[in-house]
This record gives sequence, C-alpha cells and structure tokens, in this order.
Amino acid sequence: RQSDKRIRISRRPVYTFPAHSYDSTSFLSPETDIKRLGQAHLSWDDPFYDIARQQIVEVAGDDNFGRKVIVFSACRMPPQHQLDHHKLLMYLKHTLDQYVESDYTLIYFHHGLTSENKPSLSWVRDAYREFDRKYKKNIKALYIVHPTMFIRTLLILFKPIISFKFGRKLNYINYLSELEEIVKCEQLVIPSRVREYDEKIRQALKPSAQAAMSPPRSPPLPTQQFGVPLSELRLRAADADGVPFVVRDTVNFLLEQGLQTEGIFRRSANVSLVRSIQEKYNSGQEVNFYQLEDVHLAAVILKKFLRELPEPLLTYQLYNDVVNIHSTSRRVERIRNMLHTLPEENYASLKFLIQFLSQVLAQSEVNKMNSANLAVVFGPNLLWGQDAAMTLSAIGPINNFTRLLLDQHQEIFSS
Repeated sequence: RQSDKRIRISRRPVYTFPAHSYDSTSFLSPETDIKRLGQAHLSWDDPFYDIARQQIVEVAGDDNFGRKVIVFSACRMPPQHQLDHHKLLMYLKHTLDQYVESDYTLIYFHHGLTSENKPSLSWVRDAYREFDRKYKKNIKALYIVHPTMFIRTLLILFKPIISFKFGRKLNYINYLSELEEIVKCEQLVIPSRVREYDEKIRQALKPSAQAAMSPPRSPPLPTQQFGVPLSELRLRAADADGVPFVVRDTVNFLLEQGLQTEGIFRRSANVSLVRSIQEKYNSGQEVNFYQLEDVHLAAVILKKFLRELPEPLLTYQLYNDVVNIHSTSRRVERIRNMLHTLPEENYASLKFLIQFLSQVLAQSEVNKMNSANLAVVFGPNLLWGQDAAMTLSAIGPINNFTRLLLDQHQEIFSS
C-alpha cells in the first residue's frame, strides 16, 4: 500500500444567473471563488439550483466542539431584484433539515450586506418565525461576524420576538482571528471580500493591538497527539497496526458504553472538558473516559482528532476519486483498489474506524444512527479538499462515499 427532479411550474418567477455576470457588489474575487461558483451543487433542473449556485449557504464540517457548522455569507447575495428571497429561505431550511437533529453552529458573515441586496425587515421577521423549535433547539450558537451598527440595532428592534433562550446563543465576532476559538478558519468557505475586509480593519489597529490578537502558537509537545501526521504517530503513539492511541482509546470506550446511546455522534460536549481532554492527550497524561462517564465527550474527541489531522484520513490524493466515484461502475471493486493505495497507517485506521461504525450501525434501531446519519457525521471528518474548505457540491459525494464504506464494509475490507 502506498503512501430527477422535475421543475414545478408556478407563477412565482424563478431567477437564474449567468455564470459570469457579477454586479458591482461582486461577491467574490476572480480567482479562487469564481471557480467555486462554477461548481453546481444541484442538477440544473433542481428547483433550488439558482439559489444553490450562489453559495450563500454552505456547510463547513465540524467546529471545535463536534457541532456541524452552517455558513451564511451576506456578500454573496445578489441584488434584491435578482433573488427570490422566499426561495432562499426555503433553501436554508432545506439545508438545515439535514443537520437539525444534531447539535449545530451557524456562522453569519455580515460584511457585504448593502442597501441593494439586503432583504426587507418583514422577510427577516418571517424568517425567524419560520424556524420553529425543531431548528432552534439544537442550534448551540449563532456567530455574527463583522457586526455593524445596523445589525446590532436590528437585533434590538427584534428583541421582543426573540426568545431569551435563543438570545443567549447570539455572539458577535469582530475579527476572523476570534473564530479560531470556535472553528478552524481554513476549513470555512470564507469569501475573499470578507477576508480582505478583515485584513483592512486589522491593519487599522495599533501595532500593539494586532500583536495581542495574534499570539504566537506554542510548539508541539513531544507527546502531541492532535494535529500530528499519522506517519509520525505510528512511530511513537500507535499500536502495531498503526491505529493512533486516541482513536483506539475512544473507540474501545464507545464500543463498551456508547453503542446504545441515542444520537451518538450527534451531540456536542462541554467546551472546557473537550479542551481539557485534548490537553491531557497532548501532554501524555492518562485519560479515563470510564471515570468521566460521558459518551458524547468521547465521540467528540474522536471526531476532533480526525478533523485536526494535517491531512485527512483518506488523503488529498484520493479526493478527486472519492468525489467522482458515483460516476464509475463496479464501485466496490474500485473503492477497494483506491483504499489499497493509502499509506498503511491510514488504511489500518480507516478499517478500524469503519468496523467500529458498522457496530454502531448494527444498533441503529436503538441509537437512531443509520448509515446515512453516520455518513453525514463522519464524511467531512474523513476527507476535505486541499484548501480545507468544504462546499456543498463536494460534501454530498463525500457523504455518499462514506455511506458506501459502511454499507459494503465487509466486501471492501475483505482483503
């Protein structure tokens, strides 16, 4: 091993956007982001195609506490007359419907909302009311990045209709660097305009303030477990097969204590506990999940370990093959051959993980985690693009690939 849907005809106008037409508020820079816009999330005849292609709404893997991240970018909204705001709301609900059974985080990039593209206040009010308890229950945090006086005033105006519980979930983020406490910024699909604006306001700060915002990172410890290449862990912190200690530790606990836990892998964990456990592993201290008696904590640690690998478990080399696997025949044989090109430690860890998840799947009547649910959870943690950003156009194929691994695991890992 080496290293069809049909369009419903209605009276509501459906707006489409030429692939290369951009207004004066151009949402993205010409190089990187236009390339992403060219990727259609859905087939051209899908009712949401004209909304999805704008990439206003994106999914960005997990945050640092095991919660799915949904990103809404205001600067990607075209002018009002070019966007069906009702359909945008329905598309947002359509996206959230895939994740609201799990804990999730919503990040709203406010920069780029102008008088030309902002929706009406009545739309904002209706949007909040449209999201019933199903959507509000499991959202753990809403981060508003680069807030202006307009958005702060708007939230004050809407305070009478915003529940106290939901209001406590609102957080203002003034600089992108502050997001690092919540999620790896490089995994987010952050529009170039937002990055440029952030750099502009950072440069306006006094040098001393800039230094305080960007403290130097500590060098890795000799016992470091998170963020270390699998090849290095194999030499000093893995078993004979090359499975990292953290993976085997969490999986063994979950096999004994978590298989019948409803919603396993869907819940987040206590933020301070996650940090504490990660620090213990990195400093070489013993971690005893049996004393903690927290299944969700172990599940979050496992996902976090996978997400923080410098290169995904399935490797960048297999990215294009995985995303395009649906278009090939004899997929099981093709997947088996693909996986045998992985480094030995990657293959061993993947096989170990999938065999464990198959046991979770076998208890799905109790834990409510079928192969589709597990694929949604683990797909973005097994593979992401080299730029680390996960777009909806790629997340679907990656999740489908993960589901194939689970449904066909015996045949795929038979040799």
